[in-house]
Amino acid sequence: MSRVRWSEAERQALAATFREVGPGAPTLCEGWRSEDLLAHLVMRETRPWAIARDMTSRPEPGEEPRQSQVARAASTPGGYAALVDELLGTDGLRPTRFLGDAGNLVEFVVHHEDLRRAGDSPSPPRRLPEQMRDAVWKQLALMGRMAARKSPVGVVLVSTAGPRAVVKRGADSVAVVGDPVDLALYLMGRGERAEVEVQGQPDVVAAFTSALG
Repeated sequence: MSRVRWSEAERQALAATFREVGPGAPTLCEGWRSEDLLAHLVMRETRPWAIARDMTSRPEPGEEPRQSQVARAASTPGGYAALVDELLGTDGLRPTRFLGDAGNLVEFVVHHEDLRRAGDSPSPPRRLPEQMRDAVWKQLALMGRMAARKSPVGVVLVSTAGPRAVVKRGADSVAVVGDPVDLALYLMGRGERAEVEVQGQPDVVAAFTSALG
């Protein structure tokens, strides 16, 4: 199996969902509509330096100078369709493509769910192929360690597919249980739409959820 197989398959699926929802659709990313999210993904791949320059001014979500300019151009059906095509393109220098699944799979999966699960009628969770779920799971240990830094208690990630990973040790711990995709959503701040269960003693769970928001 190629190291980029699943991230590229998810790119195609994500592009199809972008086309389905069209411009102006809600997302789980605060301040962003579908065209903002699409602009972010394209710029991340083709102009990452522009995203970095946007972030230096600490803009409010949806008010990123360079990204917003691209998003505005994609607010029309024609501009939007062209930007989806650019997401699928292979022309020019695209450094993140060389990262394969390690750099792109979770990014694409989470942002795909940002589209699917937003709004008043969110789509139900997808059942990804087993090998793809395994590929997502492999990225979660590092993500979990970073997310759990603020936790005052130990944290164990538990996949409904079977494996588990201790991402922070502590005398008292919680277990965060869910499908790898939902665990990724939870760790990346989409807890309200992530189908996970936080298990443990009530006071320990309360301390954990308070710290992680």
